[in-house]
Amino acid sequence: MVSAESPSRTTASTRLLVGALAALAVALVIGNRVYRAAEMFLASAILRLMTSSGVHLAAERQSVYFGLGTDHAFGLRMSPECTSAFLMLPMLVVGAAMITLRPRVSKRVLTALAFAGLAVIVVNQLRILTLVGLVGWLGADRGYYWGHTLLGSMVSVLGGAAALVSFVWLSTRDPKAVP
Repeated sequence: MVSAESPSRTTASTRLLVGALAALAVALVIGNRVYRAAEMFLASAILRLMTSSGVHLAAERQSVYFGLGTDHAFGLRMSPECTSAFLMLPMLVVGAAMITLRPRVSKRVLTALAFAGLAVIVVNQLRILTLVGLVGWLGADRGYYWGHTLLGSMVSVLGGAAALVSFVWLSTRDPKAVP
């Protein structure tokens, strides 16, 4: 027998979860500078593992400098348009809406958000590393052009699209229908 209190607890937990997702979305907008600094921190850590030349993180400017100690030192600043936060934001909003409308899909939506969110972060790091590699290979002007304007944009669009498709598929699929 189902208790009369059960729906109100579910409703309260659903409201709490939706509120947490909405708060996270707002935090990404308000705390975008901090988020970008964290993205550049991750990029600088990866670069330190991959290169023998100097790497410097200027977190207060959301910038990473690489190739230090060489003739080809270069710096990248994470602008608001280039952050993975703007690909995560719609997923958080849609996820909150999905949970509001169908609370029973909460677990699937949260799993999908975790997977797609991680994918978006990885894709953005791959874009940064592509840019760094092309600057090192082709020089500052041509490498930045090809790495930022063309290839980096392709990495972001294709990776972001794959993450969004994964989010929708994972959050809407019927787990009973999967063999």
